Amino acid sequence: MPTPEKAQQIEEISELLRNSTLTILTDYRGLTVTDLQGFRTQLREKEARLKVVKNTLTRIAAERVGLEAVTPLLEGPTAIVCTAADPVAAAKVVTDFARTSRVLVVKGALLEGKLLPPAEVERLATLPPREELLAKVVGGLQAPLYGLVSVLSGPIRSLAYVLQARAQQLEGGEQSQAAA
Repeated sequence: MPTPEKAQQIEEISELLRNSTLTILTDYRGLTVTDLQGFRTQLREKEARLKVVKNTLTRIAAERVGLEAVTPLLEGPTAIVCTAADPVAAAKVVTDFARTSRVLVVKGALLEGKLLPPAEVERLATLPPREELLAKVVGGLQAPLYGLVSVLSGPIRSLAYVLQARAQQLEGGEQSQAAA
C-alpha cells in the first residue's frame, strides 16, 4: 500500500500521461540544476512540462492509464516531458536541448498512446510547426478556388471589355460625324 504522498504522485503522473498528446522519456543523468531550470523554461514557452519521476511510481501510473508500453523505458534516472499542445514544438525543444547539452538522452516517447523510438522523436522534431502545416493545407484548398473564380469571371470580364470597346468606337464615330 503506497503512502499518501506516493499515491498523490502516482495520481499526478497518471494525469500527466492521460492528458498529454506527447510524452517524451529522457535520461537526465549529468545535467546540473541550472541546466534543468533552463530546459524547463524553454519547455514552458512551448506549453510543455518537465517532471523528474520515480520509475516505480511511473510504472504504476502508466498501468493505471493503460500505457504499459512505456514500461521498458523506465530504467535509470527518468524525467518526462509532457505536452497537450503542439507535440512538434516540444519534440524540437527536447531534441535541440539533447543535441546542445550532449548529456540529455531521449529514451523514447508516447505520441497519442503509440510508443516511438528515439529516432522517431527526432523525425517528429523536424516537421514544420502546426500553424505552418495548417497554412499549407488552407493554401492548397484556396488555390483551386481562386482558379475557379478566375475561370468563371473570365467571360464576364471579356464581355465588359467588348462593351467598353464598342462604346468607345461609337463615341469615336459620333465625334467624327460632329466634326464633319
